[in-house]
Amino acid sequence: MIKTLFRSDDLPPADRLNQFEEFQTITRNPMRVNSERPEDYHATVRAVDLDGVKVAELACAPSELHRSPTLIRKADPEVYSIVYALRGEVGVAQSGREAALGPGRFALYDSSIPFHIRIAADAEAEADGRGTATVVRAQVPRASLPLSRDRVARLLALPLSGRQGVGGLLTQFFTSLTVDPVGYRPTDAPRLGTVSLHLLTATLAHHLDADDRVPGESGRRTLVLRVEAFIRQHLHEPRLSPSDIAAAHHISVSYLHRLFQAHDLTVSAWIRHQRLERARRDLADPALRTVPVHRIAADCGFSDHATFTRAFRAAYDIPPRDFRRQVLATST
Repeated sequence: MIKTLFRSDDLPPADRLNQFEEFQTITRNPMRVNSERPEDYHATVRAVDLDGVKVAELACAPSELHRSPTLIRKADPEVYSIVYALRGEVGVAQSGREAALGPGRFALYDSSIPFHIRIAADAEAEADGRGTATVVRAQVPRASLPLSRDRVARLLALPLSGRQGVGGLLTQFFTSLTVDPVGYRPTDAPRLGTVSLHLLTATLAHHLDADDRVPGESGRRTLVLRVEAFIRQHLHEPRLSPSDIAAAHHISVSYLHRLFQAHDLTVSAWIRHQRLERARRDLADPALRTVPVHRIAADCGFSDHATFTRAFRAAYDIPPRDFRRQVLATST
């Protein structure tokens, strides 16, 4: 689902910075690019389009990106962007504020207002001579958010927490789309775009102390996402039950079941589906080829191997051992 849009290694070293700047100036959010080491510049951009929400990973040498009033007049997609570093550091300046983003922090900026972004490699990378930083940026149409632009403007270029709470869910979600996209299909894009909008709305509302202004559906969807994340984190526990999940989120079991009606599955059925999907991914992973099938089943929360085999065959029309054999045979 993710595509490589730019790769400097395919170009002569002398042309890489100029070509990357040209690539940036023809995007829907044009920017200029500078680097202190143009002769040693490198950059790779991978991106995925989630039905209007665009998520990109940029791995590059230390850089500065600038969006001027002239470029804004040239093209303005009217989007909010969030940005954070997976490796290295990133700084965002806009509206008279500047956010220096270390680990676990992200910042928001607006395409309609001039901004400056600084990307730097961490000290260890610089010492090793790699000099590469990796950042994730997600763009969301402003019109898609239910919060007013005046209120959101209070958060521009501020360091916001992406380590815990709703902000943590937001950055984990976007990171998973770029770092580990194997479990997603192109047909998932519209649904993932909707998830992105709900998560970003909930995160901004949290920082604005405006949760009561967020539409009820957004609040409900945010709770569903928290519950789903909790379930995935505890799939390895065979005794995970709806009552455990409800208690962890301070809601009743009956309300938990109502939350999952949109899945057309019971909570227990959704848990089983997630366990089977995780087992299927692990069985297809060449790095886990020496791990016995029964061990993978146990790690996914199946305490009985025969039960796992029957459930896997019912779901995918093939026994788990045969599935692993076929998949790994085609990958060698």
